[in-house]
Amino acid sequence: MADSGSSVRGEHSDDVAELVAQYEQLPEGAPVRLAKPTSNLFRFREEGDSPGLDVGRFNQVLEIDSARGTAQVQGMTTYERLVDALLPTGHMPEVVPQLKTITLGGAIAGLGIESTSYRNGLPHESVRELEVLTGSGEVVRARPDNEHAALFRGFPNSYGTLGYTLRLEIELERVKPYVQLRHIRFSTAEECAEAIAAVCAESAFDGERVDFVDGTVFSAGEHYLTLGSYVDDAPFVSDYTGRRIYYRSMQEIGRDYLTVHDYLWRWDTDWFWCSRALGVQHPLIRPFWPRRYKRSDVYRRAVAWDRRHSITDRIAVLQGKGVNEPVIQDVEIPVDRLAEFLEFFHREIGISPIWLCPVRLRDGQGWPLYPMDPETLYVNVGFWATVPLELGELPGRHNRAIEQAVTELDGHKSLYSNSYYTEDEFWRLYNRPAYDELKARYDPKNRLPGLYEKCVREK
Repeated sequence: MADSGSSVRGEHSDDVAELVAQYEQLPEGAPVRLAKPTSNLFRFREEGDSPGLDVGRFNQVLEIDSARGTAQVQGMTTYERLVDALLPTGHMPEVVPQLKTITLGGAIAGLGIESTSYRNGLPHESVRELEVLTGSGEVVRARPDNEHAALFRGFPNSYGTLGYTLRLEIELERVKPYVQLRHIRFSTAEECAEAIAAVCAESAFDGERVDFVDGTVFSAGEHYLTLGSYVDDAPFVSDYTGRRIYYRSMQEIGRDYLTVHDYLWRWDTDWFWCSRALGVQHPLIRPFWPRRYKRSDVYRRAVAWDRRHSITDRIAVLQGKGVNEPVIQDVEIPVDRLAEFLEFFHREIGISPIWLCPVRLRDGQGWPLYPMDPETLYVNVGFWATVPLELGELPGRHNRAIEQAVTELDGHKSLYSNSYYTEDEFWRLYNRPAYDELKARYDPKNRLPGLYEKCVREK
């Protein structure tokens, strides 16, 4: 746990002052970017020549207040570092996104989700205060009840186009040492959706308490809900950080146990199932792949290198094939429309497995730049792969079909990956009036890119 004394807060204040001075020295008109070691975005763009803002030092847990159930955390702190600091105190963040190198600032500005989201909402709903370096170069403290309340509510889904998070005060959840898992199979999407709605309404299934809910779809006839419950003791503990692969266990065992630490990072070891595309799951390779490289950030760097040099696409062209279209998305679908979306997805896209994660907003006011209905239970549907294109066909066809289906089903799409919306479509979905008002107040000289320019035009 970090030192909670005045020296730590003083160091943070000094770092803020230095960053503001650095920001002021950046030439006006030059694009502003963050100099940071990791990213979980899937919008791959060319690096510019302009110097980046060095935010690497903002990666510390400043204070943990166990009595109040809160923590003061810097914006570039990864969830891996935060979890390591919190678990010894018997706490965790109320929502822990699946990948270790997601930062708190990234999860707030770009959204995040996990298996507690059906009861705790999205990560930004656990935030009490944001300290933000705005596009105008001013540092403000945004709370739901102060003069920057509009920024507090409008910061989620702004993707660094209004400013950058320097510090957050977040709420914590008490944990137990272990998580018991039940993998429940359903033959149809309709049955699975009905079960999701019932479990999330009662936080229980078949007479047992439920604390965590997510799901995996292997095919149109094979759906699993994984229901997790905190427990004090476990008759055995599984390990999926070595040769065994977590998502395959769902088809093999009905009840399982993990330490709470391993439960939180169950998906990171194999980047859900995406490590298989890199050969890491092959039985002849896996024993020799070092544990320290079984991490999502390692796999993402490999994908980034491939995208940068177009190796996979060049091989496909040499073989006389079309290129592959990356279809890497998370979308929120109302639970009562989930079966419709999955039927479309199996028919038109054909990627599997698919991740399911129910979410309901905690805050009845909602969040203007990602306008989900607070009264609706949604299911996040995640899919991350490539789809072959016909020879000469350009990427975008499958992603556009998904965007249109999501809109027709009253859903929402996350913006961390490629988007193909027209500008009019985009702003109908992501609340241009609210965004323009925030942009005019906190970045009046447009030193930071606009939301459409960043998320669709990849500026």
